Amino acid sequence: MSKETQTNIVKQAGVLAAAGILVKIIGILYRSPLTGLIGDEGNGYYSSAYNIYIIILMLSSYNIPAAVSKLIAEKLALKEYRNAHRVFLVSLVYVMVMGVIAAFVLYMGAELFVGHNAASVLRVFAPTIIIFGPLGALRGYFQAHHTMTPTSISQIFEQVFNAGISILAAFIFTGAVGGMTKAARESTFAGDAGLLSTASAFVLGESAARTTDTQRAVSGAAGSALGTGAGVLVAAIFMGYMYYRRRKQFRTEIALDKQSVVLPYKAILKQMILMVTPILLSNFIYNFCNTLNQSIYFGILRGVKGISEAEASTMFGIYAGKASIIVNVPIAIAAAMSSVMIPAVSAAYAHKNMEEIKEKISTAIRVTMLVAIPSAVGLFALAKPVTQLLFPQKVSLDAASSLLMGLAITVVFFSISTITNAVLQGMGKVNKPVVNSAISLVIQAVVLTLLLLLTNFNLYALVIASILYSALMVYLNSKAIYKETGYKQEIRKTFVLPFVAAAIMGVVAFFVYFLVNLLVRTNVIAFILAVGVAVMVYFAVLIMIGGATEADLKRFPKGALIIKLAKKVKILK
Repeated sequence: MSKETQTNIVKQAGVLAAAGILVKIIGILYRSPLTGLIGDEGNGYYSSAYNIYIIILMLSSYNIPAAVSKLIAEKLALKEYRNAHRVFLVSLVYVMVMGVIAAFVLYMGAELFVGHNAASVLRVFAPTIIIFGPLGALRGYFQAHHTMTPTSISQIFEQVFNAGISILAAFIFTGAVGGMTKAARESTFAGDAGLLSTASAFVLGESAARTTDTQRAVSGAAGSALGTGAGVLVAAIFMGYMYYRRRKQFRTEIALDKQSVVLPYKAILKQMILMVTPILLSNFIYNFCNTLNQSIYFGILRGVKGISEAEASTMFGIYAGKASIIVNVPIAIAAAMSSVMIPAVSAAYAHKNMEEIKEKISTAIRVTMLVAIPSAVGLFALAKPVTQLLFPQKVSLDAASSLLMGLAITVVFFSISTITNAVLQGMGKVNKPVVNSAISLVIQAVVLTLLLLLTNFNLYALVIASILYSALMVYLNSKAIYKETGYKQEIRKTFVLPFVAAAIMGVVAFFVYFLVNLLVRTNVIAFILAVGVAVMVYFAVLIMIGGATEADLKRFPKGALIIKLAKKVKILK
């Protein structure tokens, strides 16, 4: 594979990664005022409903972008433009049928999937499944054409409208400021007095206060779910418009295709089902981990330890609505890289070019680790400052930041497992991730259950299970790739040197934050300065110890500027 091809893959991934990171940042920023409205309890109901929604979505249409991009990429690599477009048309029909069925099941079975309080939130999610199907098919079509910009822009539009409508709807549904939940008011204005203060019991009586606060938390969570649907709708409209604008180009390609044997729609549907099903099962199990852990967590805490649904949801909201959301930001880079890897590997595999596949794997993992490793170390070193910046509620600040420290390590593991999943799927070895996910899922579920039953780790048991699951996925996927291709990941330059540079960066960032915060007593200023210094230290040390060459730096956004500065200060020749 030429350097130009490698650079193009990284650039396309960079487009998606930039959009993905921006989307995650917007997601974090709007979660802070939203939490101020619905509290940790509302976050718990939203997270519970969202995890079930994602599972049902995966069973219907969430995997369509990956499957469509793979199938179409294979056709395009063989210049079968007519068949490529037929795949797209079949995918549209498929997702519409599956979407309607899934939405019906989700709406009617809401009470069975989640607790009574979260059921109404889950019902609000139901129509979104129908809209997501065509959006996914359109994204997959453009990704197969190695055009990531429409997908990236649609993701940004989706998150912006999601954020805006979520906050507005939660504001209206909870009755604005006067409708803030008790937990939200206390976490915003009170000191560190525990998650469930008895202040409202003195005024209203504990039962009345809890009922009122729970109702407002549920209403606010439903408003946030409404925002999710609005964002998907806007993104679907935008992608439809982009397809309409480029329809002439697609028609020209089809008209020029005089050599391919036109596949009947029935045969294409069969191909799609054979492709979608294993990818569906793999991603289902891969993401079912959160839902399974949620069920185990609530089942043991409520059924065995006697903790109420409201209190368990409040605690779970700290984990799922704060720590997990923050840690997902850097993982967006791996998700973007995997979206590019599936059609890229599929095209190479169609020509049986194993050496090209190995080079693509190496490039993808190495570039991702150059960002994932310092991100993990940075989140660990500055866990409390970043949590305080994004979620300033004092009551849960210590708990959320300590959970974030534990989850930081999963940034590296989930990044690698996401890419290796995509590689196996791109090579057509779609059953491997299914088996690997299932094995990892069972092992971590057993460990989680034992930890919850035998210890008082509670939320920290979820952290341990997440680390174990992601680490097992890395091991099993890497073993499968080695067996199929003989590829073995280089260690020193990919992992060791970036970690050394990141460790030094983390120490410097921590002390910079500590000293600045000691002087100015302002978290925002101290955090921004610490991050700025951390970035410079990381790249400087990485270059000096030989962890990044000029060619590597060119692949980063603003890589030319980094190279120019490095040469100016004499750390790069």
